[in-house]
This record gives sequence, structure tokens and C-alpha cells, in this order.
Amino acid sequence: MELNSFLAIVISVLIVTLGVYFCIQALIKSQSDRKLWDQKLAHHQLITPLRLQAYERMCLYLERITPNNLLLRTVGSASTAPELHQLLIREIREEFNHNLAQQIYIGTDAWEMVRKAKEDVIATINLANQELEEDASATDLARKIMKQVIEKGTPSITVALELLKKEIQVLF
Repeated sequence: MELNSFLAIVISVLIVTLGVYFCIQALIKSQSDRKLWDQKLAHHQLITPLRLQAYERMCLYLERITPNNLLLRTVGSASTAPELHQLLIREIREEFNHNLAQQIYIGTDAWEMVRKAKEDVIATINLANQELEEDASATDLARKIMKQVIEKGTPSITVALELLKKEIQVLF
């Protein structure tokens, strides 16, 4: 009888010990999960404004390098086609370099489209410049660029802007 009583006590103690152990484990996991959730929430609250700003800045960059906007800002600053050509290329590259860090916050596809748009605008400007004589005026280059834009448009800028807008809609 003593053996049965002893076994009953030992089994009871084991059951209580296991119950306490599993309760403590559940409590620790719950606290760990809550801490992880709080960290994710804090991270999200910090990163979201930075990502939104990056998308805004890249949209602004694309609008600024659109040939008609670019020409409106720079055409009065140069008198010859070569001067305007250099000014336009420098303006595009400086703004791109200024916004280079934004690639961290936007999608890879969107960043590649922004880069392609930049390269297409530079190619349009270079092509217009090559088609002019060396003594051409800045106005002649501006007209030539606008003629090319009217003929072929700026589809890569439009595509990049659309992709940025789609990505931002998915995020928000």
C-alpha cells in the first residue's frame, strides 16, 4: 500500500511539475512573440516614412528629367548647343547622384526603370546634339530635343512613373 501511495504522490508531483513547466514555456513564448511584434511595429513605423519619401523623390526626379521640364529650367543658362548639351547631361546626372540612396527603399524593378529612363533621356539629348552642327545655338538643340520627344515620346519615364505608383499602392 505504501508503494502505491508513494507512486501516486510521485506521479502527482510529476504531473504538476510538467503542467507548471508547460505553462511557463507558453508564457515565455507569448512574451517573446509580443516583443518580436513590438520590434516589427517600431521598425515599420520608422521605415514606412522613409520608403514613402523615396518614392516621392523618385517621382519628382523623373518629372524633373522629362525633357520639356529640363529644358524649361536650363535653356536660358547656355547660349550654344554644346554648352546646353553639357548642362543638360550634368543636371540629369547630378540629380540622379543626389537621389542614389533611394534605391534602398524602392523595389529593384522600379529602380531599374528609373535608371533606364535616365539613360533614355540622355540618349535622346545626345542624339539631338549629334544631329546638329557645331555652331548651333542652344535654342536649336532645345528644338531638336523637343522634336524627338514629340516623335517618339518619353515612354521609359512614363513606364517608370507607373511602376513607382503601382509599388506604392501595394505598400499602402
